[in-house]
Amino acid sequence: MAKSQVTYNKQEKEKKRLKKRKDKQQKKEERKANPQGGGFENMIAYVDENGNITDTSPDPANKTKIDAESIEVSIPKRGKEEAPAIRSGRVEFFDDKKGFGFIKETESQEKYFFHISGLLDDVKENDSVTFDLERGFKGMSAVRVKKV
Repeated sequence: MAKSQVTYNKQEKEKKRLKKRKDKQQKKEERKANPQGGGFENMIAYVDENGNITDTSPDPANKTKIDAESIEVSIPKRGKEEAPAIRSGRVEFFDDKKGFGFIKETESQEKYFFHISGLLDDVKENDSVTFDLERGFKGMSAVRVKKV
C-alpha cells in the first residue's frame, strides 16, 4: 500500500491558510459593524487664504470678488526684441588650415570661438573685428565676423 501524500508540512500550511482566511473574514465583519470613516463630511479639506489645509470652512465674509475678464490664461506678449549688440574684439588665435579661431572681446575680455563659415572678411591674428554672438553646441560662438 502506498503512503498518504499528505505530510505534516502540508497540513501546517493548510491550517495557516485557513486561519488567515478566517481572520480576514472577521476583520471585514468588524469594519461593517463599526464604521470609523463617518462619511463624506469627514473627508473634506479646505484651503485658507495662506494656502494651508484646514478642516474648517472659510468665512464667507472674507471672500473677495475677482473679475474673470482680468485673468489671463496665456503667455504674455513679447515686447520689441532688442537688436543684438555688435561687439568688438581682437583675433587671439586663428588656424586657417583647420578653419577656426578665438576672438577676445575688448570690453569683457571674454574669449569666443568662431568658425570660418561665420567670417564675412578674411582675418588674421591680432586683427580688430566686430561680431555677433549666437549659442553654439558648446556655448556662445562669434558669427558674422567682420574686419574693422
